[in-house]
Amino acid sequence: MNMKLMTALTCWSLTLSAMACNNAPKSAPAPVATPQSVEQMEEQPQAAVVAIKSAKMGRDINATVVVPEQYFDPDLQEEQFPVVYLLHGADGSYRDWPTKADLDDLASEYGVLIVCPDGQDSWYFDSPIDPKMQFETFITQELVDYVDGHYRTIPERKFRAITGLSMGGHGALWCAWRHTDVFGACGSMSGGVDISQFPDRWNINKRLGAYADNKQRWQEHSVISLVPTLKDNVQDIIIDDGAEDFFYKVNCDLHDALLKKGIKHDFIIRPGNHSWTYWVNSLDYQMLFFAKHFAAE
Repeated sequence: MNMKLMTALTCWSLTLSAMACNNAPKSAPAPVATPQSVEQMEEQPQAAVVAIKSAKMGRDINATVVVPEQYFDPDLQEEQFPVVYLLHGADGSYRDWPTKADLDDLASEYGVLIVCPDGQDSWYFDSPIDPKMQFETFITQELVDYVDGHYRTIPERKFRAITGLSMGGHGALWCAWRHTDVFGACGSMSGGVDISQFPDRWNINKRLGAYADNKQRWQEHSVISLVPTLKDNVQDIIIDDGAEDFFYKVNCDLHDALLKKGIKHDFIIRPGNHSWTYWVNSLDYQMLFFAKHFAAE
């Protein structure tokens, strides 16, 4: 990339960050508590792991929080920042995204916090049969409250976005669409957006019961079932998938359902399969989408 283009892109990204900050509340941020780190990540110097108490589940849940370089600038100690919540897939953890993608650079480029919570194999809803798997409540209430209470965030829905890969893509849309008062923008990468099509995979039966005995419950907990509840122009939405992904069809079905309902959204199909190569590339597009959302009037 030539120097003129690099300079232009850098200036443009800084402009987006500044615009988002200009849209933030003008009053000084409320005092924040000091987050108690349980681990510092060597891979990401700006990242720390915190343990968050979940009253709903009666246990601590870890999350990786990545702050931008600007967060430490002594001249910006009154500055507040948007937050992007970034969810992992099945069999993953809060360490996945920070070890696969350069979140330090992305956080600094766009002037945002990036939060990667542990979702275990929850599919990010509140399990009706397992009280230790109440991750919709954790993500949309307990985690957001902790981040707003311990970091200099802009504590408004417009300045919160949520996305994720695979199980996390389902979870991001599930949490965002059921809690439009919490998240102003949302996305999904290779999301498993209709779990009813995969009754024997990824321990979902441990969260909802056997599919054969609980078909309605499975359908009700599939994110595609939420489309009839949506209203247009409430959230900015981006959904993408690889053309060789095994979730390709269910993502196309979701896209068609959103079109039929008249819900505006960005929908992208690119070459690729269910892999980190695809998701790391996808994250670049989604971060740009969220930066434009934060900066919009």
